[in-house]
Amino acid sequence: MTDLFARARSWIDADPDPVTRSELQRIVDEGETDELGARMGPALEFGTAGMRGEVGAGPGRMNRAVVIRTTHGLARYLKTSVTEGAGSVVVGFDARPTSRRFADDVAGVLAAADIPVLFFPDYTPTPLVAYAAKHLSALAAVVITASHNPPADNGYKVYGPDAAQIVSPVDVAIQEEIASAPGASDIPRIEDALSSGSRLVSEVPADIFDRYWEEVASTRARSGGSDLKIVYTPLHGVGGHTVLEIMGRAGHTGIRAVPEQAEPDGTFPTVEFPNPEEPGALDLALDMARSEGADLIVANDPDADRLAVVVPEAGEWRPLSGNEIGCLLGDYMLRNDVDPGSAIVVSSIVSSPMLAQIASRYDARHEKTLTGFKWIVRAGLTVEEETGGRFIFGYEEALGYTVGSTVRDKDGISAALLFTDMVADLRDGGESTLDRLGELWRRHGMWVSAQTSITRRGPGGVDELRRAIERLGDDPPADVDGVAVTSVTDYRGEGEDRPEWLGEQELIELGLGDRGRMLARPSGTEPKLKVYVDLRDDPGPDPSERHAELSVRAARMGAALASSLGL
Repeated sequence: MTDLFARARSWIDADPDPVTRSELQRIVDEGETDELGARMGPALEFGTAGMRGEVGAGPGRMNRAVVIRTTHGLARYLKTSVTEGAGSVVVGFDARPTSRRFADDVAGVLAAADIPVLFFPDYTPTPLVAYAAKHLSALAAVVITASHNPPADNGYKVYGPDAAQIVSPVDVAIQEEIASAPGASDIPRIEDALSSGSRLVSEVPADIFDRYWEEVASTRARSGGSDLKIVYTPLHGVGGHTVLEIMGRAGHTGIRAVPEQAEPDGTFPTVEFPNPEEPGALDLALDMARSEGADLIVANDPDADRLAVVVPEAGEWRPLSGNEIGCLLGDYMLRNDVDPGSAIVVSSIVSSPMLAQIASRYDARHEKTLTGFKWIVRAGLTVEEETGGRFIFGYEEALGYTVGSTVRDKDGISAALLFTDMVADLRDGGESTLDRLGELWRRHGMWVSAQTSITRRGPGGVDELRRAIERLGDDPPADVDGVAVTSVTDYRGEGEDRPEWLGEQELIELGLGDRGRMLARPSGTEPKLKVYVDLRDDPGPDPSERHAELSVRAARMGAALASSLGL
């Protein structure tokens, strides 16, 4: 206990931010040992999609001291280990209240380490930062964003010299540099670097958006736009102006943003959780679509790297799952590709197996990867280099998609455009989105997915979830809710026998024969255990009814597995 308070006082002494210094000092003075343990407990580390956490004082929270020490570690890694790239680091940030201040510290530490910085002067979508890193052949890129996390959070995302998210061993090497970093106040830093006029800190080229548009436009199969009535929401995020501009340039003239959610606001006043998958997040968009007789609803998460879609069905509105969007987009990309036999498509292991079947029909190559878009891109680029093929599409079930080669990460902006193009093409041919989905079901079987999440916050929560995974791997069930388990794959070991993008991870897969499969894993960004269920069946004479029945069964099986693990 004495050590806990000593470490807290040491952190306070080295914190350059008077707000968080005072916050942590109050916790020390009031002797709140549980809270102090959470703040001074495990430091934030790089997970599935960078580093994220609640904003607050201490190494277990997101704050200026953590950002400064993280950037110091990144700078040391870049100066000692990386020779590729043009020598600059691209820096961007979202609209959360602390994001610009954190980005300023990132630029200040990098510039003080004699590393040039190219920054976006205002909040910007994460895909545009990733694109700039590629287009400018940057040494690296940093985005300050918590994506779709709760309003209290913020995050730190890193791209390497290949403009893709960093993976092991790079993230481990940077983490080691962070661990050995001095206190934040002892790290050299240029104050107010984004506005100080430092010779090493300058804005990204003014034409970066035009270059992005040119590459996105080159992926389109459709030559024009449409008059589809489209309701769009960025959920108070930073994608609104970019998406409206992209759609306008493409000729989709009927798009309108939800007024209450159109402008960036990192406090997210109309939603409790700014994730388009969350119940209630799209209520305003649905109200607007009903009142205006819209043809389509599209939504991004706050940093615009994810895409959600809702389509009309028999006078109502039906959200498409991430897997349904992914399979529809994957089929659209392959169907319109000039040489699908040389195409490469990739999906994460927790995404629907249906994309592999679609790829097989076009003689395209499909790869599956660990969770995290960093692995999807890594697989696509590596197989592309090894085979001479073309990585044209990747997706993960959590609403992440990359279309073409514009961005080496998920991109909800270009995905929104290509999905809208697909809907317009279908309408031109007298079909709907659900007509095409039904066609895919008839060809490949109806795949239905469900996800169960169990959250354990507070000290010991993550360890409890990991013990549940251990129990599942050591003693898997013979059946789940009456469905026989026919095989078990434990991804915790034997990673050397698989590609790097399918290496070791706390992930257990239960095969259900030709009926589907189940997977369980801890989240890489939140204190959650996630259970994924993918069931396959014949769509029958009434696909809508069969889909509903199968969805209920999948959800029940996910809950049954979680219960069997004591969660």
